[in-house]
Amino acid sequence: MSFQAYLDAIEAKTGLTPRQLVDQAKERGLDAPDTKAGQIVSWLKEDYDLGRGHAMALVHVLKKGPTVSDRHVATGGVHSDPSTELWLDGKATKPEAASP
Repeated sequence: MSFQAYLDAIEAKTGLTPRQLVDQAKERGLDAPDTKAGQIVSWLKEDYDLGRGHAMALVHVLKKGPTVSDRHVATGGVHSDPSTELWLDGKATKPEAASP
């Protein structure tokens, strides 16, 4: 599953966009540089019943921002992302979602 697919699945499961969850994490202080991934994973499990893989995609966004390495782009595999930029504002607002 690609990073973007994980983020889209998080939205489907929680009803919140990845950006809304990032904002919640920031409100909780979970964006601090010394925050451990396990703290974020625990919060997402407790509040939203997200599994580790989904939570780690959000950890990536919190720690490294909404980009992925170009080595993950257009590889043709199941983990391939369409772009180095991750879309955080919801599936319905993705630029390709607006296309007819």
